[in-house]
Amino acid sequence: MISPPRRAIAYPDREVDCQEAMEPGFQAIVDCMLDVGWARGEVMRTLRRLIAADNMTQKENARVEAELAIARAMIRARK
Repeated sequence: MISPPRRAIAYPDREVDCQEAMEPGFQAIVDCMLDVGWARGEVMRTLRRLIAADNMTQKENARVEAELAIARAMIRARK
């Protein structure tokens, strides 16, 4: 079971709590990858690439959402 944040709003050590909540699952993924034959370096590099890809996806989604909001506003302004 993953522990939720202690509060819904920002608080000191929230990221530390997130890290502690994520650690067992992270370690389980790494252990499973190593058990089937992947090298630790490969696993860590791939995790970094997955994080980078997710960041790029989030930025692109935000850009598209902003463009859609502008387009909607322009359409509303013409009515």
